[in-house]
Amino acid sequence: MLQKINRKNVTVSDGLFRERMNANRDYLMELDTQCLLQNFYLEAGLILPGLQVVEDPANARLHWGWEAPICQLRGHFLGHWLSAAAALYASEKDMALKAKLDQIVAKLGRCQQLNGGQWVGSIPEKYFQMLADNQYVWSPQYVMHKTIMGLTDAYRYADNRQALDIVDRLSDWYIHWTEEMQDRNPAAVYSGEQAGMLEAWSELYGITGQEKYLLLARRYGEQGLYQALDKGLDALTNDHANASIPLSHGAARLYEVTGEEKWRRYTELFWENAVTRRGMYCTGGMNAGEFWVPPFQQGQFLGANNQEFCTIYNMVRTASYLYRWTGDVQYADYVERCLYNGFLAQQNPATGTPTYFLPLSAGSRKKWGSKRHDFWCCHGTMVQAQTLYPELIYFEDSENNRLLVSQYIPSRLTWQKGGAKVCLEQSTDMKSYNCQTLFDEHSEGSMSRWSLGFQVSCSVPTVFTLSLRVPGWVSDIPFLQINGETKKVEIRDGYLEITTEWHQDKINVFFPSTLSMESLPDRPELAAAVSGPIVLAGLSDCDCGLSGDFTRPEAFMSPRTEHTYGTFPWRQDWYVTRNQSRNITFMPLYEVTDETYTVYFTRKDTPQ
Repeated sequence: MLQKINRKNVTVSDGLFRERMNANRDYLMELDTQCLLQNFYLEAGLILPGLQVVEDPANARLHWGWEAPICQLRGHFLGHWLSAAAALYASEKDMALKAKLDQIVAKLGRCQQLNGGQWVGSIPEKYFQMLADNQYVWSPQYVMHKTIMGLTDAYRYADNRQALDIVDRLSDWYIHWTEEMQDRNPAAVYSGEQAGMLEAWSELYGITGQEKYLLLARRYGEQGLYQALDKGLDALTNDHANASIPLSHGAARLYEVTGEEKWRRYTELFWENAVTRRGMYCTGGMNAGEFWVPPFQQGQFLGANNQEFCTIYNMVRTASYLYRWTGDVQYADYVERCLYNGFLAQQNPATGTPTYFLPLSAGSRKKWGSKRHDFWCCHGTMVQAQTLYPELIYFEDSENNRLLVSQYIPSRLTWQKGGAKVCLEQSTDMKSYNCQTLFDEHSEGSMSRWSLGFQVSCSVPTVFTLSLRVPGWVSDIPFLQINGETKKVEIRDGYLEITTEWHQDKINVFFPSTLSMESLPDRPELAAAVSGPIVLAGLSDCDCGLSGDFTRPEAFMSPRTEHTYGTFPWRQDWYVTRNQSRNITFMPLYEVTDETYTVYFTRKDTPQ
């Protein structure tokens, strides 16, 4: 089993991912503290300063949309905010965010006191009474899970002890409620979109060792989905995707803290059901309109409501659990695909806000959320997603003396190996310009974002294996150079393995890639252009079709290279079609902001 590198030891460097993290950090700081707390204040009976009477609702300092005081999901976003701010503090030591987080936690403590000492919800306790009475109410357990998650992360990432104390008192409320439900209405515990609760209680058991958290995890653990998976059934088709994915997280974390193999099996069966036996769109998504698409029927459901962002974020988390347990590169490949075509593609680079869905039908446009008037569920997962990168890049295999590089994101790692301090810097080794490419701008060499540089510095000479993931899209034997000397490439189980005594060493790696056309299983005449892991979008308001051999897309798509000093020195993964009745430009889907685009194109000369 692999060990996660503490995010405190990883810093994301300048480049595309750093830019998106910065946009996210700016958004977190921009949001007003009182507005973030508004629903907790109202539930605790506190008057919001200046808002005893709202004379001009349009200009009132309040958050609206799903955070509006009239919405049953109100208050969910603050938990995501706390988790994101705490994670950023851990990796960035951002004291401004830490101060804001500490202030918010203190206010939540005050709200808990006013609510009687246990409840700290942004929604009333009576919502849980409605669950017990089988009355409809919109996902109260989802809302409370976010608060529990945010407070837990405030403790484990930002060292806020008060946050853990608040959760401890809140958990006593849940002990009482779940005990009451055992006799009154056991099904109530498994309603209200409760899937995240299992991981939350398991995490708290892992942190504190207190038996009450394990008891709560057991009470949330008897999920019908697990039994369906055990029977080999299709447990997901037409089910609400984001309501089910967190069950894989809960089983995974409960396995890690108890060692009980059945929980690991449930997570593995979930992946098999969600991915292996279902297929996915080229972007990594498997759902339409929030629901799981039937196995290998993606073409039938192609439309404006594909790939809810929450599902991409949560499936990356599922893949991360499985990767840690196995080291299997298939999970890291999936994560990489989702980073470019979900985390980046569904975040507005200027505002940091998300698009709820990622439209994949012809002539699509992304619909961006506003900063203060929507607060969809995807607002919450997006602010967390942009803080996740430091946890995805490096892993340790202490049993086999390995340091693994799972994702290729410019970054700096500090790692303690025995008595040696090891520093590994991953870069695209170019002359800055904040781009992810490696080339000498004065040479005639090729330009590719997949030319990577690594600098290893050890306080004393140290022997270990550096394992570089060889992505599944690599089209030829990678190029490897150590300290200027070309080396023979040794690949084992999907990794380029380098075992040596490290001290002060420089590594250059190049992963060759080619264009490919990925078709839909139930509509093979439709295909998307993909460069490495990066889905390309054609700037077209319709499916105008493409002529040519889809096994050799380079025959009808030519690179479009352009100096753009305001952004990148060279544009990466831009193409223009050739010899078509209508030639169009293709660009990375993650760069599309307000353009009209098409992802899947019809093969004009498909054999009949």
